[in-house]
Amino acid sequence: MFWHDPRRNLIFCAGLDLLGLVVLLVSVASARQLSLAGQLGWMATTIATYLLLGWLLGTYTLLGWRRMPGWSLLQRLGLNVLATLMVVAILRWLINPPLTIWLVFRSTQVSWLLLGALWSLVVRVGLRKGALQTEEPQLLLVAPEKEAREAMQAWQHTPKRLMPRWLSPSEAEKEKGPLILAVSQSMQQSSQHRRWLEKLERRDPRECRITTPVGLAERQLERLPPALLPEPWLSYSDIPWNSLFGSQRQLKRVADVLVSLMLLTATAPLILLAAILIWLEDRGPVFYVQERSGWLGEPFKVLKLRTMKVVTKNAPATWTIPGDQRITFVGHLLRRSRLDELPQLINVLKGDMSLIGPRPERPEMEEELEALIPHYRKRHWMRPGLSGWAQVCSPYAASIQDSELKLSYDLYYLKHFSTWLDLLILLRTIKTVLKVAGR
Repeated sequence: MFWHDPRRNLIFCAGLDLLGLVVLLVSVASARQLSLAGQLGWMATTIATYLLLGWLLGTYTLLGWRRMPGWSLLQRLGLNVLATLMVVAILRWLINPPLTIWLVFRSTQVSWLLLGALWSLVVRVGLRKGALQTEEPQLLLVAPEKEAREAMQAWQHTPKRLMPRWLSPSEAEKEKGPLILAVSQSMQQSSQHRRWLEKLERRDPRECRITTPVGLAERQLERLPPALLPEPWLSYSDIPWNSLFGSQRQLKRVADVLVSLMLLTATAPLILLAAILIWLEDRGPVFYVQERSGWLGEPFKVLKLRTMKVVTKNAPATWTIPGDQRITFVGHLLRRSRLDELPQLINVLKGDMSLIGPRPERPEMEEELEALIPHYRKRHWMRPGLSGWAQVCSPYAASIQDSELKLSYDLYYLKHFSTWLDLLILLRTIKTVLKVAGR
């Protein structure tokens, strides 16, 4: 792979984990002279549990980090083994399989999964060292100082990702591949640098790929920093969601209705329990109704479980910050698990919102944001969502800078909307809920 894709790396790594677990189990069975007949169900269950918990515990997330700390890797793999052993033990207790199912015996599980964790460790280190796939290319940035500083700031907001090196044209020309060269648009259009670019373009495209700073951010960071985008950029007719009778747009609406109905039915007891706890804590209203900006900026009333202390109706809008004293004890638990958002499923059914899309913001806050952040208005070109690319990739917005970071993810989603991306966001939202990783 010339330009490594984080999700492709994850799938590749999970595939190697799967292969290793199967081969190791066959080896354990052979060494103990045991038959695999009748073990397939428990084998599939254990492997699926190991892979799922590995995803939830972040053993694959480390692959995308600029540096992979050894202790963190060992810790996560160890937790993965322990959690898998616990799940299998609970299932064994509930199902009570016959003694012929030797795969659920503790000694077999421990030896198999410990070897599996060792294999997973080798796979991850091998992927990072380039032993299991092609060498990771260097990221080089060639741009005037002002543009370079703006580009570097985009990477500073995501410090775990590999940061490009800022070089002059002559310095970049001396670098050996594989490399990705992000050249500013102004320099690419300059006649002064035409010959230099032509020399680079004659190099082997497998060793040297030329792009722009925004193109590099779009591919590596999976977001589009507003400060790097030209004006004008992207018209409404260019976005994938624009096609009124497009299959993906129609499928999105059908999925919104069906999934919302299923989720409301399944979580009704949770909503009722949360409502009781909210009322018991301070005897205040259970639900919180607030005006938000919807599709094309049209206002609508959003419904949430109340997570903050009751304030006066005309209280000014302020940012929510870490450790905000307005958040109640029950509200803190609801925010961590994102359960406070569940009543918005009613907004989804009404068509005010979608399951996936840019989060709706308060109109009074957006006036300031639109004035300070380029392209902010474009986030209204799709229906707001219960969850979104910005929500699963960055924390709650607590400042103008945070809002600009979130917008960069919203713009990426706007440009790359697809059923596949919606499914990915849904899976990552489930991961956030299961890990209680909200704020």
